[in-house]
Amino acid sequence: MQENLSLEFEHREAQPLYEFTERAYLDYSMYVILDRALPHIGDGLKPVQRRIIYAMSELGLSATAKFKKSARTVGDVIGKFHPHGDSACYEAMVLMAQAFSYRYPIIDGQGNWGSTDDPKSFAAMRYTEAKLRPYSQTLLAELGQGTVDWIPNFDGTLKEPKLLPARLPNILLNGATGIAVGMATDIPPHNLTEVAGACIRLLEQPATTLEELFDYVKGPDFPTEAEIITPAAELLALYRSGNGSVKLRARWEQEGGNAIVTALPYQTSGNRIMEQVAAQMQAKKLPMLEDLRDESDHENPTRLVLVPRSNRVNLAELMSHLFATTDLERSYRVNLNMIGANGRPQVKDLKTILSEWLQYRTETVRRRLQHRLEQVQQRLHVLAGLMVAYLNIDEVIRIIREEDHPRQELMERFELSETQAEAILDLRLRRLAKLEEIKIRGELDELERERASLQQVLAASARLKKLVKEEIRADMEQYGDARRAPLAQRAEARAMAEARLLPTEPVTVILSEKGWVRAAKGHDIDPQTLNYRAGDGFRQAAMGRSNQLAVFLDSTGRCYAVPSHLLPSARSHGEPVSSWITPPDGAAMVGVMLGEADARYFLATDAGYGFVVRLGDLYVKNKAGKSALNVTPPALILPPAPVPDPQQGLVAAVSSAGRLLVTDLTGFPQLARGKGVKIMQIPPAHLKNRDEYLTGVTALGPKDKLRLQAGKRHLTLKPKDWSHYHNERGRRGNVLPRGYRQVSAIQPD
Repeated sequence: MQENLSLEFEHREAQPLYEFTERAYLDYSMYVILDRALPHIGDGLKPVQRRIIYAMSELGLSATAKFKKSARTVGDVIGKFHPHGDSACYEAMVLMAQAFSYRYPIIDGQGNWGSTDDPKSFAAMRYTEAKLRPYSQTLLAELGQGTVDWIPNFDGTLKEPKLLPARLPNILLNGATGIAVGMATDIPPHNLTEVAGACIRLLEQPATTLEELFDYVKGPDFPTEAEIITPAAELLALYRSGNGSVKLRARWEQEGGNAIVTALPYQTSGNRIMEQVAAQMQAKKLPMLEDLRDESDHENPTRLVLVPRSNRVNLAELMSHLFATTDLERSYRVNLNMIGANGRPQVKDLKTILSEWLQYRTETVRRRLQHRLEQVQQRLHVLAGLMVAYLNIDEVIRIIREEDHPRQELMERFELSETQAEAILDLRLRRLAKLEEIKIRGELDELERERASLQQVLAASARLKKLVKEEIRADMEQYGDARRAPLAQRAEARAMAEARLLPTEPVTVILSEKGWVRAAKGHDIDPQTLNYRAGDGFRQAAMGRSNQLAVFLDSTGRCYAVPSHLLPSARSHGEPVSSWITPPDGAAMVGVMLGEADARYFLATDAGYGFVVRLGDLYVKNKAGKSALNVTPPALILPPAPVPDPQQGLVAAVSSAGRLLVTDLTGFPQLARGKGVKIMQIPPAHLKNRDEYLTGVTALGPKDKLRLQAGKRHLTLKPKDWSHYHNERGRRGNVLPRGYRQVSAIQPD
């Protein structure tokens, strides 16, 4: 026993673990690449697809046969040729039957084979039935004509074709996708008529350039009718390098003010599109869209209806936004990686693919003709022996009746081969009639002509090439069709600006004395009645729309812009403005502005200087803001005042000395930033010592009233009442009545 063990260990090979694992992984990698994931350029099929098609042909499931259960086909495939999982085999079978996945489906399915919304929703193989489609004849018609090599199956009990004798370049027509070890393939489908035309051109003129072939194959052709919007230059570069991408965009049309989507990109689910658009609507990011419906049915496989809120909505702009933000527009990677004629994987350009396939096709036709020539010669040999028998019928009958070894005697007597002698002995008596002799002579003449024709074609490459071209043209006429995915030049899809996608609801932004901000829906809010944090109170409010920018002004004269829809609700105390911006240390918020970009505001300091500013000029993207109003200490910045009428408006300013000046707004310049011009004359010494300064500035319309608040007392001046205070800009102003000289607030009423 010990001797046997020692002998066994002597015959074992010791090797490092890393060497063993490296070799094992490389072997596995090559198996995955060559025998699972990548298609062959010859028939454009992976091994599992090739075995499914061959097994169905062996089961007699031709296009004219009756349907059989898919489980029958899968059982034959995994039991005879492909010893792998039945579910993976069935999925490969389903893919070849889905008209929305394959440009030219090979299998005709009956039952539930999935849908565009959910390709994986197909029924189990025990429920579905299948047979081959007529297109499969381009792969199988010449299988038994000596055109391919046959290899043993996995257990060596059967033979299977190494490749199928494809009559058309199926590698491009149906494309392929697959992931191997260290490489992948993504070959898009193409139009049969275009590819066949390119093959014919290449047969006629082998020196044809890639650019000239591009006149035939203008781009991929997907099963859906979505537009290919990739520029021609990029498609040409794709076919030159074998790598790139193709962009598909859904097709839509306007119908009764609605946008109707009639075709979706390849492998795009309508339900997924509906979910994406509905999610934007729920997030209130599509305020211009009122409703979304799916009206798809059997007559209209794709019909998604988008209903705008009004006829003023620009549908083209809306669809451009949806193209940029949903799967209504998708890009597909292209990697023309395949197993070439030399048995090695390689990324190939378009001309190389067609040239190599034409070599494969030419060799296939040559083998078919050679096989047929051998059959003809063999039949002629047999017929020649039969003619000898008919010419010497009496002697042949005598030999058969009297000789002990008639076959040997016939061979010696008439110089026949063993095959000829055997054919004579197998003759039936009724075939000895004169009519049979005439038939044999006719068959001999016909076969002689066929042999001569075959020999001529095989001897001349030009004749062989012409035959290949004629067969490709015949298949093109039988199976070709028009392009489904149109090539179109479209502008790049652009998403709308965020402000345009927000709901335009009326909103009031409230700023507190401590710099806390909040937004209330509507314009009927009284900010004075809101609750504020302890030690805090109301400073200023601005009314506008929720899709506008709220502009804040701080005590250093810098302004900041924050989208108003981001501000917290007025139901709470709000949040500090510093949550969105980064003002200088020690800076406090003095005011807030809101409105259209063309709205005007009046900015001023209590030193008596101010100017008009366009709100859009204060917009800024960075959190640090930008300088808007120049201020020199000890002067302070006053809250900004909205300008109701830039043409005929007025400016009212009141000082701490109880003086009021009403002057025309036209006397003030409109600036983007600066100090402004003098509003009211205040002695410099008073300003320096803070003995007198402006306590408030506001802008009025020509018919507005002016409301002054002094402590708990209020004074309202009508336009006819303020004539006493109306004067030119830069004047001293007139003193207010006793009791109203300590004005704490001034505003239009």
